[in-house]
Amino acid sequence: MGSKNKLKRFRENETFHNVYQPTREELVDAAYQLKGKWKAEVFKNNNPLVLELGCGKGEYTVGLAKRYPHKNFIGIDIKGARFWRGAKTAIEENIPNAAFIRTQIELVAHVFEENEVDEIWITFPDPQIKYQRTKHRMTNLQFLERYKKILKPGGVMHLKTDSEFMHGYTLGLLHGSGYEVLYANHNVYKLEGSPKDVTEIQTFYESQYLEKDKAITYIRFKIN
Repeated sequence: MGSKNKLKRFRENETFHNVYQPTREELVDAAYQLKGKWKAEVFKNNNPLVLELGCGKGEYTVGLAKRYPHKNFIGIDIKGARFWRGAKTAIEENIPNAAFIRTQIELVAHVFEENEVDEIWITFPDPQIKYQRTKHRMTNLQFLERYKKILKPGGVMHLKTDSEFMHGYTLGLLHGSGYEVLYANHNVYKLEGSPKDVTEIQTFYESQYLEKDKAITYIRFKIN
């Protein structure tokens, strides 16, 4: 993507009513004004709140919002030029239950109040395969503790990935740490009984993986 295109998208994001771009200082140095108030002030309802972390172009956030109009969805990514597409689609197609936040995933506990979130999706994260990159893996114990802070008791998490490494690493960590694995599938498009919201919503890159016959894996679990 050219730099002119990026700048254009950054400028457009600033005009979108469904995009929120708090500074790091706003989140870390003070209580963020929307923390604990996303349902009431942004969505104007008390419906369940669902996050997509590392939402990329926002296809999953928008797809889930269309499928579940009585839930609120927020896609989070540090790269605003990417989720510009999802935010614009949500506005063009009048999808009021989809919003986007530009921030780093490690700051989620500064964006949301304790027990404010009902579900979290992680879709196609960078598996960070090298050992020295373990701390950046979005399902490591440190990240799981962050999610636990904002999830309601019994809140559900979803991991969808094309990485067998990420799938195996996460499953092993969950079992070893006593977390409750509700469902696990190492090839959702080949095995019967896969959840429809896993197979009927696809990201841009996922469709490319499928063209190459790459297995897509999925885990649903609770952080107890």
